[in-house]
Amino acid sequence: MGKSRKRKRRTHSVATEEEVEKVPHSLVIHRGHVGKSVVNLEFDLRRVMEPYTATNLKVSPKNILKDFVHIAGPLGVTHLLMFTQTEMATYLKVGRIPRGPTLTFKVKQYCLTKDVMSALKKPKSSGTQYKNPPLLVLNGFSANTLPMKLMTTMFQNLFPSINIQKVHLSGIKRCVLLNYDSESKTIDFRHYNIRSAPVGISRGVKKLIQTKVPNMSQLDDISDYVFRGGCGYGSESEGEEPGDSRITLPQDVPGRGNIKAQQSAIRLTELGPRMRLKLIKIEEGICTGEVLFHKYVKKTAKEIKEMKSKREEKRKSKEMRKKQQEENVKRKEREKAINKARSIEGQRKKQKMETPDDSNDTKDEVATGLSEVNDDDDDDAGWYRREVGKEPDPELFPKNQKRRKPKDNLSPGKKRRREETKTTMTRTKKSKETKSGKVRKAGKIKKFKVPHSRTKMKGKTGRLKRKSKK
Repeated sequence: MGKSRKRKRRTHSVATEEEVEKVPHSLVIHRGHVGKSVVNLEFDLRRVMEPYTATNLKVSPKNILKDFVHIAGPLGVTHLLMFTQTEMATYLKVGRIPRGPTLTFKVKQYCLTKDVMSALKKPKSSGTQYKNPPLLVLNGFSANTLPMKLMTTMFQNLFPSINIQKVHLSGIKRCVLLNYDSESKTIDFRHYNIRSAPVGISRGVKKLIQTKVPNMSQLDDISDYVFRGGCGYGSESEGEEPGDSRITLPQDVPGRGNIKAQQSAIRLTELGPRMRLKLIKIEEGICTGEVLFHKYVKKTAKEIKEMKSKREEKRKSKEMRKKQQEENVKRKEREKAINKARSIEGQRKKQKMETPDDSNDTKDEVATGLSEVNDDDDDDAGWYRREVGKEPDPELFPKNQKRRKPKDNLSPGKKRRREETKTTMTRTKKSKETKSGKVRKAGKIKKFKVPHSRTKMKGKTGRLKRKSKK
């Protein structure tokens, strides 16, 4: 058994906090209702801007521009790319957060990534190439005019800057090409994959260098494979690489044969998407503010001055409303605090006024209430009249019979029994007139049993009955 070889761990360069702050971050979104193809173009552009972008960001139709501007600061977002679509065309707006400017481009033509990849014979795409930001290449841009200067600065700040002295070639695997056509005044957007291949060796040797072992079962010697162009496939002379693509590598580059100080050819494979853009408008702020450039609308100095004055008045009125709203909020808070203090003070006063003698006061109140009710219901006839709704029979409630009023010292906890007019209960002494006109006081009516038959009657009652018969 041989000695086990220890694999060397690959060390990745960790960016410092200062470098992270300098790296631009972008958000690619769409505003309003757009078609499905524009949504796919949005996802493809997010793929181009990786790794410094939100690839899986979900955009709802309810979201407005202020929502993204508010979250841009905490998340460290520096640029905002927005797709909009109208009946006329599709537009791409590129804005610098938080104060602008905003460049509006008209997307004249575009092609999605899946369409570009399907048109290639040998597409080159892997997941590792999107772990590093792409290299920006500008062609045909100049800083002579204000629109060109703003466009150049905006595109340069959209991607991370490169320090030529410290850059690692192994981290550059993609590039974004922006070509400006001065005649049509359009910008061609392209996205490529970068691959380096060694130059000056035959096709057979290239196959030997690769990790895949070739099939040499039909050959007697390795020299036959090398000199015959790799097992007879293709010609010995390979297509010549253009002279501009050949470079001498200053560093080791990933790939077999790409060694320092050796010549290699740089090959580009398109990844997509493709876009043809045309500058329409430049605004001072984020989709607002003074229009610095417009392709179709031209205004005089007087109109520009009037627009500035209107914008200034609008800004001042907005500040006044905001100040007034803040004052109203403060005033309501003060009133709320005063009302709270008053309510607390009133509760304290109420607690001080309440004493243990409150139960006697409540008793007096209940007694007075009962007396008032009894004054209203002075007799049973009145009670019957209110409850039944008609006049009672005279035999049922005699006029001279009244209910007894309750005593003043009646306690509220005990129920007062209603006095019933029955023979079983005693009545108070009342005056009664006789047939002769003399008034005599009647005594209390005592309870007695009615006899079942007259034969059993005894005593004074029996004699009274016989006298009445005579």
